[in-house]
Amino acid sequence: MASSSKIGFIGGGAMAEAIIAGLRKSDVIPAEAIYVSDHKAARTEELCKCYGIHACVGADTFLDDVTVLVLAVKPQAAQKAIAEVSGRLRGDALVLSIVAGLTLREMERAFSGHPIVRIMPNTPLAVGAGMSVYSCGPHVTSPCREIVEQIFSSAGRVVEIKESAMDAVTGLSGSGPAFAFLMIDALASGGIAAGLPAKTARLLAAQTIFGAAKMVLETETHPEVLRDAVTSPAGTTIAGVRVMEQRGVRGALMDAVLAASARSEELGK
Repeated sequence: MASSSKIGFIGGGAMAEAIIAGLRKSDVIPAEAIYVSDHKAARTEELCKCYGIHACVGADTFLDDVTVLVLAVKPQAAQKAIAEVSGRLRGDALVLSIVAGLTLREMERAFSGHPIVRIMPNTPLAVGAGMSVYSCGPHVTSPCREIVEQIFSSAGRVVEIKESAMDAVTGLSGSGPAFAFLMIDALASGGIAAGLPAKTARLLAAQTIFGAAKMVLETETHPEVLRDAVTSPAGTTIAGVRVMEQRGVRGALMDAVLAASARSEELGK
C-alpha cells in the first residue's frame, strides 16, 4: 500500500481485529495509519493498547481522511452503519465490506462512484491462516485489487471470484472451519476411546488435519492421490476409510456445504 494510505474500520470485532493483527505483523501499513470505530469505549481502549492504533467511539475523526474503509459490523447493524458513513468519504476511497449477505448492488447504492469490494474471510484469519474470497464492483481498478490482496494476504490466502459464487464460498470456506472443528473433535474422541489422554488426542487430531491441509496446499496434489499414498493394501488406514465410506462421511460433508450455501442464499434475500 502507498505510504500515504490510511485505513479505517467501522466495527472493532474479532474479524476486524484479525485483519488489523495481520496488517501489523506484516507491517503492510503503520499503526498510526489505522483507525477503528466501535460503539464500545472499552473495546476501543483495548485495541489502542494492543496495537497502538487510533480507535474511538464514532468515526467522525477519520471518515473524510481514510483511503480505504472497511465495513466490519454485524449484518443487523450494516444499514445503520452505512447511513452514518456514506457521503462522508473522500471521492476516491476504496470501500471494503466483510458483512455477510451485504451485496455489491446494495453497497453501490450507498457508495455511488466508489470502488467497492465484497469480501468473505473466515475465522482462521485470527491466526494468520485465513481464506478470504472477494468480488469487485464496476469501479474497482487493478491498484484497488492489489490493495485488497495486500490487506488480506497478510493473514492468509486470497482469491477473487464472481459475486454469484459467494453463497457457495460461504458454505465452504465461511462455514468450513466449523466442519473442520467437528472433525478434529471426532478424531480426538476416537483417540480417547482408543486409550490416549484427552490433551494428547486433541493435539494429534489438530496437527494431523493441519498437516494434511498443508500437504494439499503446498504440493498442489489432489487429495485422493495423497490419500492413496498412505493407504496400504489390507492396512490400518483402509480399514478406517472403509468405515468412513460405509457411514457416509463424504456425503455428509458434501451435504453440509450445500446446506450452508443454501442457507446463505436464503439470508441474502
